[in-house]
Amino acid sequence: MEQRITSLQNPRLNLAAQLRERKGRDSQARFLIDGIREIERAVHASVSFDEVFLRDGADQSPQVRRLIKQFEERRIRIVPVSARPFAKLAYGEKQDGIVAVAHTLTASLDDYVPPPQCLVAVLAGIEKPGNIGAILRCADGAGVNAIVVAESPTDLFNPNTIRASLGTIFTIPCFAASTAEATAWLRKHRFAIYAARVNATLPYDQVKWRDRSALVLGSEAEGLNDTWSQPEVTSIKLPMLGAADSLNVSATAAVLFYDQLRQRTNHPHRK
Repeated sequence: MEQRITSLQNPRLNLAAQLRERKGRDSQARFLIDGIREIERAVHASVSFDEVFLRDGADQSPQVRRLIKQFEERRIRIVPVSARPFAKLAYGEKQDGIVAVAHTLTASLDDYVPPPQCLVAVLAGIEKPGNIGAILRCADGAGVNAIVVAESPTDLFNPNTIRASLGTIFTIPCFAASTAEATAWLRKHRFAIYAARVNATLPYDQVKWRDRSALVLGSEAEGLNDTWSQPEVTSIKLPMLGAADSLNVSATAAVLFYDQLRQRTNHPHRK
């Protein structure tokens, strides 16, 4: 292990702490992974790690000891940190005592070839990292094949996104793209495109999901822009029987993801 950090002003610690903000992540091409489960899933996905910060006493946990062994085998630098400096890195109230720094994943949507039968979710302009993370968790559970984040004010590697996804961001192909890039890719691969809208007329349970389907979900505040109102886009809605006119976007995603899963399960030839 490296020399223990005890100072709040340690340069290495401060450089890592900058990764809590998008500016730091963009400039360093690195990001933080905070939490045992999240780090375990990143390890399983063969994410490239730079270094790991370990709070005093965290190595008493069997799960953390297992992670330390894996990092030592990979020759990843492990840095012990006393409690106060470590708090500069940990994100949120839940602290597992281990924070990893990983190299930013740079997969290109153009390089992804979708399978013949699949569902791709397009998150258009969704601004809250917690919502993106919750959608990723739903997508992992329902077997969604890929996620495209289009024109989002936040980045995929916001620590809150990773935490809210429970690390499932590392289990699904995820891509950042412009709206133009996303629509061009969907057309190239002949996707049927469905957009969730409050004012749509087609109920979700009447949708016949195609072999290659894309579901577009927009910001709760702004909705979807005109790009997703083109003739080739089918607008669908969830019934709202109470006072509210819409669900949280992650709840909407869960309903629609599992509806397509139900259809594919009932029609095995379309899996």
